[in-house]
Amino acid sequence: MQLFRPPLAILAVISLCVASSSHALDLYVDTKTKQIFAEPGPGRVHMGTYEKSGATAKATKQASPSTELTPVPEDQKADASNKSTRDRLTRLREKAEKEQLKGQVSMLDERVKEVEKIHGNFDDRGLHWSTKDGNFSVSLNGRIQPASQYNFINEPDPAFGSNTANELNSGMNIRRARLGVEGTFLKIWDYKFEYDFSRGNGSVGSGITDAFVRLNHTNALSYKAGSFKEPFSLEEAASNRYLTFIERHMSVNAFVDNPNTYKTGIGVNYAVPRWQTGIAFQTEPIGGWSSASTSVNANGNQNRNNGSGDTGWQGIGRVSGRPWMESETKFLHVGVSAGHTDVNTQYRADGTMVGEGQIGGGGGMSFFAFPGTNVDRSNILNTGNLSTGALSDPNHRRVSSYDRYGAESWFVYGPFSAQAEYLRTNINGTGYSGEHLTGYYGFISYFLTGESKAYHVRNGAANRIKPNKPFQFGGPGLGAWEVAFGYDYIDMNSGAIKGGEADMVRFGLNWYPHSNVKFQANVVHTLNINTAGTPTTNTNGYSGGAGARTHGWDNASLSAFLTQLTVDF
Repeated sequence: MQLFRPPLAILAVISLCVASSSHALDLYVDTKTKQIFAEPGPGRVHMGTYEKSGATAKATKQASPSTELTPVPEDQKADASNKSTRDRLTRLREKAEKEQLKGQVSMLDERVKEVEKIHGNFDDRGLHWSTKDGNFSVSLNGRIQPASQYNFINEPDPAFGSNTANELNSGMNIRRARLGVEGTFLKIWDYKFEYDFSRGNGSVGSGITDAFVRLNHTNALSYKAGSFKEPFSLEEAASNRYLTFIERHMSVNAFVDNPNTYKTGIGVNYAVPRWQTGIAFQTEPIGGWSSASTSVNANGNQNRNNGSGDTGWQGIGRVSGRPWMESETKFLHVGVSAGHTDVNTQYRADGTMVGEGQIGGGGGMSFFAFPGTNVDRSNILNTGNLSTGALSDPNHRRVSSYDRYGAESWFVYGPFSAQAEYLRTNINGTGYSGEHLTGYYGFISYFLTGESKAYHVRNGAANRIKPNKPFQFGGPGLGAWEVAFGYDYIDMNSGAIKGGEADMVRFGLNWYPHSNVKFQANVVHTLNINTAGTPTTNTNGYSGGAGARTHGWDNASLSAFLTQLTVDF
């Protein structure tokens, strides 16, 4: 019998092993629901192979009969098995959560990278957003200019008694309120759109100033199409935010700004630090002409392309530069401008002018001027419509075109600067022979706090002033302080044209607490006014008229105190 004991023991052990393996169980956990499954499937992770603890203990006891084992209660065996399972499940859940978190972190990283491609900032040029690669950018800009005017000497021609129609009014208004957007796309293109809510007295489209796209061929050479300023005049090339005086000078207003310097067309510009040039071919502006002013234009001067006829056109250009330039604060700037403008006048089949006597009428052209005031800009000089009478009238006149010329100079030496311009407009057409309108101005300015005039390379004109020490309440900074004095003259009497003549002086005090804020105070005083023979009733009352003196001068006295606050971004 003993001979059979070893084989029987071996057979018993093998049987127990087989029995034990028959109780083995593969378990799987779902990574999302955390449920346990006995079969594999999508989203399930293999936990391991498990055996019943009772079978294992029995096999172990039979396999090692000589080893004395302490019996373990069944409830403790179950607790141990459950604890092992729970621990394994906890580890699996933590692993799954970690994998899930890694995926979420990876997605967040991608989103952060996308967000980092666009960044924004604010500086003295406005609010900017751009992509990191420089392909696209957009800037929001705007300005508001509250203004006031008080006339402390306001006496019309004594021959007109107390005719208040020929007195300027004191008061306040919003001189300009503009909002615009500009930027770049595909690196080489840029765009600009700006709307002035104070322009045009509500006429359609007249509030549009800049509205163009530009292709930058190189850093210096560019081409643009849309609505933009005429390349003419040093003072006109400067933004009204950077003017030394509150209003531009009379000849610049009369020959450039009042006919609306923003016209529609195509242009080419080349600009490097030492010189720049601009050339444009443009038609009439968007909306009504004279939209930059109040109701100061008595006749003509409006866009006629509303079904009544062809628009006018012009070729115009300006070349300027700094032949002497020691630094950005010490230089001499000079330049010339020239332009030819075709004027269209509409006639009926019987030869009479369409809408003669009405504002805008049948076209034509008129030039007018006001004495540097910013609230009441009523014209004290006015040529009246230069197209008058029917074609059958042997004395009829028709302006067919006008030519403009300008010469400019600007000297800057540290805090001191001096600027001057001469402008001339030649009138061409039936009934005209050599008539021309002229004007010039000059002024000096000085920064009491040591700043210097800044130069805008692309425009070839004045740029933003940045105070050396911006103003702070309770701090050492006082901002920048500038004083200025200037003389202004215009003559619109020539041959058959009796638009009037005037000259005046200006005094200015400017405070720049910050580069985006400017407060201006001006005193303007007309030295002489001559409106003898003018065809416009309103302007006739300022001087001259039936009670004119020998030259029609000194009959009216106008002096005003002006203020204006500019806030822009």
